[in-house]
Amino acid sequence: MLILVLNSGSSSIKYKFFDMREDSEKLLDKGLAERIGDKIPSHKEAVNFILNKAGSKIDAVGHRVVHGGDRFSKSVLIDDNVIKAIEDFIELAPLHNPPSLVTINESRKILSGIPHVAVFDTAFYYDMPEYAYFYAIPYKFYEKYKIRKYGFHGTSHRYVSEQATRLLNRPLNELRLITCHLGNGCSITAVKNGRAIDTSMGFTPLEGLVMGTRSGDLDPAIIPYIMEKESINVNAVVDMLNKKSGLLGVSGLTNDMRELMQERSKNKRVKLALDIFIYRIKKYIGAYAGVMSGCDAIIFTGGIGENNPGLIDEICKGVISKDTKTLVIPTDEELMIARDTYRIAVQM
Repeated sequence: MLILVLNSGSSSIKYKFFDMREDSEKLLDKGLAERIGDKIPSHKEAVNFILNKAGSKIDAVGHRVVHGGDRFSKSVLIDDNVIKAIEDFIELAPLHNPPSLVTINESRKILSGIPHVAVFDTAFYYDMPEYAYFYAIPYKFYEKYKIRKYGFHGTSHRYVSEQATRLLNRPLNELRLITCHLGNGCSITAVKNGRAIDTSMGFTPLEGLVMGTRSGDLDPAIIPYIMEKESINVNAVVDMLNKKSGLLGVSGLTNDMRELMQERSKNKRVKLALDIFIYRIKKYIGAYAGVMSGCDAIIFTGGIGENNPGLIDEICKGVISKDTKTLVIPTDEELMIARDTYRIAVQM
């Protein structure tokens, strides 16, 4: 079965084309349609470009969708009800769900006779315990606005968790894993017996670890304090926390880990930024090992997690026991999406 995977971002669409069979998975082609809104006028034109490149022999299409709220516990065949649900959650993912909808609608229009599948980043966290996803604010805000922890990067965390079973030669339902997706966006998930029981990102991807340009955890009282002192509105302070904070904000230099590692010994603010980054990861690893009563393996993935062995050694030093394995597993969200798409398509 020939499956096209479309991974839509706010200004790009990453795509991969797979030949998926019961006993084999083969990548046929991959690429990136980028600078949408500049080089390419819109996501609609980008979809047409990709579909022309892929050709007519497509049996199914898998779509990454960032936010499925509390409605989807797994990947689903796309129909009008699913489209409506994705629209309903635009408010919670204003940068990601709208381009996903354009991509889905355009590809469904062109390839109307084949199945299209939505794979949600949030679905992996659907079964988290209530005490892990509720915030200690008045309950009415959950009832009225569905304010809770949703978690993100779920497709990546699920993929590396499943890959770990092969490396450890143990079934997923017997493992306690801590999966660390470290890139420009960073998140950690506690996976116990195959189930995500907690994760660092929350109602939005801003919560949790220090990231490339995001602050991660902070005292919420800081927000009105900065607004008053700087005479700025809420949109400006949220923009600052998302785009001007994290490694970039502390270092004053860059959010590129390669440059930061080169400057670490020469620049005190760069060293501070990296010390905070490492410390926050250590805290989450320790906390998640505690709630799972131990940890069989810590998995690192993402651009930073896959390419910085020295940094990984620093993170793990003094945190893990001699019985805990450390694994570096390259993530492949598109392959995970292709697997889900294949599974749903063959059942039709």
